[in-house]
Amino acid sequence: MASAADQGSTSIRAAQLTEGNGVLFQYFYWDLPADGSLWKNLAVNAVDLAAAGVTAVWLPPPYKGDAGAADVGYGVYDTYDLGEFDQKGTVRTKYGTKEQLLSAASAAHDAGIQVYADIVLNHRVGADATEEVTATPYDANNRSKPSGPPRRIRAYTRFTFPGRGGKYSSYEWNRSSFDAVDYDANLGGTGGTVYLLEGKSFDKYTSLERGGYDYLLGADTDTDMEFVRRELADWGRWLVQTVGFDGFRIDAVKHMDARFFRDSWLPAVREVRPDAFAVGEYWENNVRSLQAYINNTAGTMSVMDVPLHYHMHEASRNGNAYDMTRIFADTLVAASPTLAVTFVDNHDTLLFHGLESPVADWFKPLAYALILLRRSGYPTVFHADYYGGITRNGATNQVIQLPSHRGVLDKLLALRRDHAYGEETDFFGGGSRQLIGWTRAGRGKALAVVLSSGPGGSRRMRVGGGGGARFVDALGNVQGEVTTDGGGWADFSCSGGSVSAWLQV
Repeated sequence: MASAADQGSTSIRAAQLTEGNGVLFQYFYWDLPADGSLWKNLAVNAVDLAAAGVTAVWLPPPYKGDAGAADVGYGVYDTYDLGEFDQKGTVRTKYGTKEQLLSAASAAHDAGIQVYADIVLNHRVGADATEEVTATPYDANNRSKPSGPPRRIRAYTRFTFPGRGGKYSSYEWNRSSFDAVDYDANLGGTGGTVYLLEGKSFDKYTSLERGGYDYLLGADTDTDMEFVRRELADWGRWLVQTVGFDGFRIDAVKHMDARFFRDSWLPAVREVRPDAFAVGEYWENNVRSLQAYINNTAGTMSVMDVPLHYHMHEASRNGNAYDMTRIFADTLVAASPTLAVTFVDNHDTLLFHGLESPVADWFKPLAYALILLRRSGYPTVFHADYYGGITRNGATNQVIQLPSHRGVLDKLLALRRDHAYGEETDFFGGGSRQLIGWTRAGRGKALAVVLSSGPGGSRRMRVGGGGGARFVDALGNVQGEVTTDGGGWADFSCSGGSVSAWLQV
């Protein structure tokens, strides 16, 4: 189990990122062009991102996926192939070659930006061969009891990585490395069946959905096996030492035994990078589940604030009917402010993707103000929101353009970098339920933020103790000045469906 020192170090690191106004930038989205240019683009953009106030970038999975040069990275094939070997029809990954990745990480570090890798330890896809195994079928929607007797199946569980030829690791994955699959090559499609391999069991410290949500897809990694844990630990240390990663966003943690990260993988990686940051993607719109995961991992990693994302999604859909005074109710950032990684949208939440729940564009400035200008949480800026992009319907090839919000994001980032510090006072109650505000003491210049999901209006708020302080809207949405009275109070306004950030002049 993680030691008290390890837990304390992790908590201190998370608090530093939050209270030091760190900003994480998700440097990819699902439908990026598969032209191998992402690593090169990061090397070019790193200096500008640092100047804007970004302190860390979250990169997509950097290794070879089953779909080769088109794989976003979640169809994990060979984690030791960072775009170096001719496998799955390509040398480079979707994002570039290993050399370009190393150059991008170096450029980010030179600019003062930390680099986090998105990693998937839950499963493998695209085996090099099948194996005959005995397995027990379960209904994919109810893993609490078998749906039939054990039988022989042909499973894609043999990974030999012939293109790599044993370089970096001689380990070859086989049926002993996995506990379940969902495909029998003798039958083809499984029709919603999960096959538990003979002698194996589903993990217990996972989400309780579907009678125990250990299995997600592909060949499910069996972290109960000591040799699997050792191989994953060796790889984690190798990845940190090879690329210089400063941390990780860990995919699909709700489907893995929480104790594996707490007791095995994170301690192993932190042998070579003691302050390595880690955030888990536990996709569940229930703050109690997220808090339980934090408890089960003994606070050794942060967690993405999924409930806050859904609050923003609903607010953007319902507008004037949404009660903004409840925007932080039952969210992780309210319950665990230093271990919550906040975000507006990500690669999975856009239209046509697996967790479709996009935040409408009109609400994006409000949403980013809610995570960038407040004291709690480690906020994330999304590549598609900053640079613009597309989202594509894979079935129909319909493409929707995503606009860039860089103009307002640069202003919000600058406010976070320079002024969003010190005591925070909320003014959520009284008056309109759609219009909320808060103030920050700042560093020499105070800040008052007010936003509305409905009609425009004003919120009376107190900033500091003295009178005669003058404020202007740094976002430029409301013209003129506001001056505080003798007690430090003033009426700060915003337009309908908008946000204003009043900065002391």
